Amino acid sequence: MPILGDRRMRRVGSDDKLSVVEHLDELRNRIIISVVALVAAFAVAYAFNEQLIELLEQPLPERFRESGLITLSPTEPFFTTLKVCFWAAIIVALPIWLYQLYAFVIPAVQDQSRRRMLLIVAGASSLFLAGVAFGFYVVLPVALQFLLDFGGDAFQTQVRAGEYFSFVTTLMLGSGIMFEVPVAMLALARIGVTTAGFYVRQWRVAIVVIAALAAVLPGGDPFSMLLLMIPQIALYGLGILLAQRFGRPPLWAREAWATADDDDTAPGVT
Repeated sequence: MPILGDRRMRRVGSDDKLSVVEHLDELRNRIIISVVALVAAFAVAYAFNEQLIELLEQPLPERFRESGLITLSPTEPFFTTLKVCFWAAIIVALPIWLYQLYAFVIPAVQDQSRRRMLLIVAGASSLFLAGVAFGFYVVLPVALQFLLDFGGDAFQTQVRAGEYFSFVTTLMLGSGIMFEVPVAMLALARIGVTTAGFYVRQWRVAIVVIAALAAVLPGGDPFSMLLLMIPQIALYGLGILLAQRFGRPPLWAREAWATADDDDTAPGVT
C-alpha cells in the first residue's frame, strides 16, 4: 500500500462527498508532504549553514562582526546552528505549506480552479517573503544600530550568538507574517465574515492594532516601529481594495436575499 493515497493527485471539489476516513486520509497526505518539504529544506539549509550564518550577521555593525559573536557553553554553537537552519527551513517550506493548507480547506467551502489556487498561494508566499526581506534589510539594521549604541560608552556591549539569531529570526518571521494582512482581510471578506466597508469604518482600530504588533516584535525602538507600521498601513489599504473587488456579501445578507427570492417565487405572490 503506498504511503500517499490514490487521491493525492486529485483535487477535492466542494461537491465531493467524502467520509470522515477519506478526509483524514487527505489530511494525512498533505501533512506528509509538508513534513517532507520541511526536512528537505532543513537539509539544504544545514549544508550551507556557514554561508547562512554569515548572511544573518551582515546587519550587525562592523565592530561586532569583526569581534565575532560569543557563546557561553560547549553546546551553544551546535544548537544555535540547528535553530538557524530550522527557521530558514520554515521560510523555504512555507509556500508548500500554504498550498497544502489552502488545497485542503478551501475546496470544502467553494470550488476553485487549480490555476487560481496557485495564483493565490503565490501571492501569499510573495507577500511573506517580501515581509521577511523588508524586516532583514530595512528594519533590522536600524533596530540593531539603535539598540547596540544605546547608552554610549556606559556599557561594554557584547552580542551572544544564540540571543542574536533568535532576535533576527523572530523579527524576520514576525515581519513576514504581518505582510500577510491583505491575505487575511481578503479571506475573511471572501467567506462573507467581513466586508470592505467594515475595514474602512475600523481604520482607526486597525492602526492601533498595527502599532501594537510593531511594538511586540523584537526591537521596540520608535524607528523600527515606524518602519514596520508604514508598509502595514499601505497593506491594509490594499486589503480593503481586494475585499471590495473579490469579497462576498456577509452571510446574513445572503440568507436574507435567498429568503426574499423564495418569497418572490412562492405561489400567490404578486
